[in-house]
Amino acid sequence: MAHEAARREALRPQAGHALVPAGTGASGADHEECSANPSSPGAARRGSVLSRSEVRATIAVVVLALAGVVALWPRDPAPQGAAAGGPGPQEPSESAQITASVPDDAALAPLRRQAALEPCPSPQPDAPPAAGPLAGVVVPCLGEPGRVDLGAALAGRSALLTLWASWCGVCREEMPVLAAYAAEPDAIPVVGINVQDRPDAALSLLADLDVHFPSVTDPDGALQRALNAPRAVPLSFVVRPDGSVQLIPPRVFRSVEQIRQSVAEYLPAPS
Repeated sequence: MAHEAARREALRPQAGHALVPAGTGASGADHEECSANPSSPGAARRGSVLSRSEVRATIAVVVLALAGVVALWPRDPAPQGAAAGGPGPQEPSESAQITASVPDDAALAPLRRQAALEPCPSPQPDAPPAAGPLAGVVVPCLGEPGRVDLGAALAGRSALLTLWASWCGVCREEMPVLAAYAAEPDAIPVVGINVQDRPDAALSLLADLDVHFPSVTDPDGALQRALNAPRAVPLSFVVRPDGSVQLIPPRVFRSVEQIRQSVAEYLPAPS
């Protein structure tokens, strides 16, 4: 009897344990139901992987869209000087002087003798009245005392005006080329316009470069306003006999032939 009671006690379910029917173990329906439960760790991992994939795809689309916008964004054309293999015209910094100071004739006398610039242009006796944007514009001469009525001085003839400054690095490259052109027998007169600069620094540079064509200064910016000059140097303008003025697209001249071609392009053909 004692043996039978012990056997029955061993077969009785223990507290906190349940008998699992056959066929419902780890491979049964209960396992499948747990696997399908979204709160289970496996389901959470699959959901997070999907979310990362979606994020990566979204980022790729945004990057491609931005690349397309940048590729299609309009750009300013490169200056012709830069396209020719060197730096183009230079824009003054915001801290640069807006206008040149008025020349002090007494202080500049030694520098003027050293620079030995050609005389500034003066009106010709048989010239027509001044016309065009330069009419009535009077500016100081850089190389000698006095002022120049530039419209009257150039009336009835062609000229090449060039804006420059001593602080402009590419101007230092272009000025000797302009001087070489001015020395050509068939060249039109070249007149420099020194802008946003000190006359003493300008004269020192011309002496160092051995450049002697005449230049004027523009103390109050009146000449630049008359020319409607862009904010950059060097700049060149062709003055026609009728007084009209044409801006040559901003570039840095690096050969006499380039200057000759530009002048021919904007001057009327001889009749």
